[in-house]
Amino acid sequence: MAAQALRGISLTIRDGERVALIGPTGSGKSTLVQTFNGLIPPTRGTVLVGGEDVFAPRADRRRIRRQVALLFQYAEQQLFEESVARDVGFGPRNLGLPPDEIAARVEEALALVGLDPAAFGPRSPFTLSGGEMRRVALAGVLAMRPRVLILDEPTAGLDPQGKAELQGLMLDLHGRGGITLIVISHTMEEVARIAERVIVLAEGRVVMDGPVREIFARAAELEALHLSVPQPTQVLHGLAARGVPVRTDLLTLEEARAEILRVLAGA
Repeated sequence: MAAQALRGISLTIRDGERVALIGPTGSGKSTLVQTFNGLIPPTRGTVLVGGEDVFAPRADRRRIRRQVALLFQYAEQQLFEESVARDVGFGPRNLGLPPDEIAARVEEALALVGLDPAAFGPRSPFTLSGGEMRRVALAGVLAMRPRVLILDEPTAGLDPQGKAELQGLMLDLHGRGGITLIVISHTMEEVARIAERVIVLAEGRVVMDGPVREIFARAAELEALHLSVPQPTQVLHGLAARGVPVRTDLLTLEEARAEILRVLAGA
């Protein structure tokens, strides 16, 4: 008997939002996002993209997947072409676009991810660093010019500098293009930096959904799900538990420091 991965899911993600999906392993996060672009059909219910039913009998799912792009964890393992330019241009070539349009999209996508097209385009992707390879994989998705970008554990396996750079890149892409950003992550500091809204899944259900500060203020409920909050937020919750009158909805080191200094100044 097949296991039921999702139960009673009902949610709307609006154009231009920055959303994080978090939850314990096996909670249904990856299954959920694969329904968004037509990879996994639901046994019941409807998935709408721009008002269009993704799984309607005559739905053009190839077109929908170009609008809703999904980059899997360790996306650099999907690189296979002899050059960066050919890898980034793979999707546009499959669309049957003319060579000059493909070249323009490759150049645009590499520039968007911070790689010089002239310097990186001719290189083999397998000579690049891990962070650079991850950027090339992302450029291949961006070359399709999606409206929605879904990233599954986008910084997994990267060193701290690579993580910080990729997180900054995601925010930059959202800010410049107004793209809808959906990120699956187990790193709460990453969620705090990227997301404005957090959806928490457990056992295939949405158990929390709200602004990032409100969700991370519910540390005890998250801990019951074996989830954490960003480290600065943990410190504030610990102080609050000891009777120190600090806010617990702050996320960054700078915010936590300012709050502690405020309380000390008023003591």
